[in-house]
Amino acid sequence: IGNTVLHILVLQPNKTFACHMYSLILSYDRSKEGPGSLELIPNNEGLSPFKLAGVEGNTVMFQYLMQKRKQNLWSFGPLSTVLYDITEIDSWAEDQSFLELIVSTKKREARQILDLTPVKELVSLKWNMYGRPYFCFLALFYILYMVCFTMCCVYRPLKPRTGNRTSSRDNTIYVQKMLQESYVAYEDELRLVGELITVIGAVVILVLEIPDILRVGAAKYFGQTILGGPFHIIVITYACMILVTMVMRLTSTTGEVVPMSFALVLGWCNVMYFARGFQMLGPFTIMIQKMIFGDLMRFCWLMAVVILGFASAFYIIFQTENPENLGQFYNYPMSLFTTFELFLTIIDGPANYDVDLPFMYSVVYFAFAIIATLLMLNLLIAMMGDTHWRVAHEQDELWRAQVVATTVMLERKLPRCLWPRSGICGREFGLGDRWYLRIEDRVDPNKHKMMRYTEAFKAQDRDNYDKGSEKLESNGDTLCKKELSALSLSRNTSRTSSHRGWEILRRNT
Repeated sequence: IGNTVLHILVLQPNKTFACHMYSLILSYDRSKEGPGSLELIPNNEGLSPFKLAGVEGNTVMFQYLMQKRKQNLWSFGPLSTVLYDITEIDSWAEDQSFLELIVSTKKREARQILDLTPVKELVSLKWNMYGRPYFCFLALFYILYMVCFTMCCVYRPLKPRTGNRTSSRDNTIYVQKMLQESYVAYEDELRLVGELITVIGAVVILVLEIPDILRVGAAKYFGQTILGGPFHIIVITYACMILVTMVMRLTSTTGEVVPMSFALVLGWCNVMYFARGFQMLGPFTIMIQKMIFGDLMRFCWLMAVVILGFASAFYIIFQTENPENLGQFYNYPMSLFTTFELFLTIIDGPANYDVDLPFMYSVVYFAFAIIATLLMLNLLIAMMGDTHWRVAHEQDELWRAQVVATTVMLERKLPRCLWPRSGICGREFGLGDRWYLRIEDRVDPNKHKMMRYTEAFKAQDRDNYDKGSEKLESNGDTLCKKELSALSLSRNTSRTSSHRGWEILRRNT
């Protein structure tokens, strides 16, 4: 019952009352240490009161609980050294990481905890010592891997076509070699080494990604932008396309260019994932994801309706015409593709002025140009501009969340020998088996003095304004003008006293 009440207090809007009641309940806890403590008992979701405060974004309760956990090591004048207990914060030995819970929640208030002590210092320590070097090495390794795969695709086994052309529009001159013909020369054996490296890399990607999907859940793993959800979809699809290409090569099945093309596009697009390791580029990856899966997905529904309608109209108009003179609309799929190009203004209006054009073509094309080019494309630009404005106001906060998510990911996947535990064991200071983070703090007394002066001047301004307002409301309408002048005099006096106070503050500074 006590543990349930603690979880309820974390969710209370009155944070001061919740902190006092939290201390009162813990004062009756007989087992203050060990697994039987009320603070360490999780709820049905596996969250202790401390983790629940972080997930809900309750910064007041989080700071209150951290103040209870800290140990003052020594202080000398304005300098002090504090040991913060990071037992539940550090993701090194936690199945359900506190940092991962913070970045995966949808509440923006929770991400503000990443800027509080000691979370900010812990993340900075992990990222600077191990996270950034490992992540840069991983990015370089992935780029070299993609270069190897691209070279294997460029020099894939082809041979000249021997069959006759079946149509005047048939333009194929090379075809895919059979498996027995693909690995004969020295160049083929060199390409085989690159292909084996590509296949092994695809298998490693699946081995690393599938356990995380089973642990977190597909909806949460692929749906969180900060965790890199869309990029996880891209890299898993890329690995599957590599395996499909390998099966088609081994069985000598024609058409391997389809999965190979998809794999090339997806593999190189996944390079953008590594931009999150740099503060200048990291927020732009989130901006691109929000535009693609937010603005562009909604816009595609409208675009599909317009393209289907006008492509059908163009096909009907040119259905009776000679396709040799107007080849852009010679069948329905080509009409869809041509209308899509017209929609994006990639090409101009396809028309052969050496022949007579149908009158309805000019009418339909005029309406299409007004609706598609002038209206819908400008609507898409406005939607993307609004998304850019919203993300730009949160870019620093989003980049810190990306760094935390990347650090947790690397810490889980790398061997323990490459990533030692951060912090200091409490046994060195006689504090048990808990782990602590040592933080040196400097308290500036002049800063606190200036803050007291500022609050005093603000309070004086508020008192003068309230007195003037009450005096104005107490008098009748006949004395309205007189009291307005008195209120103006009161405000001038308030400004004068405030001005004198600020002069004192400037001289102190």
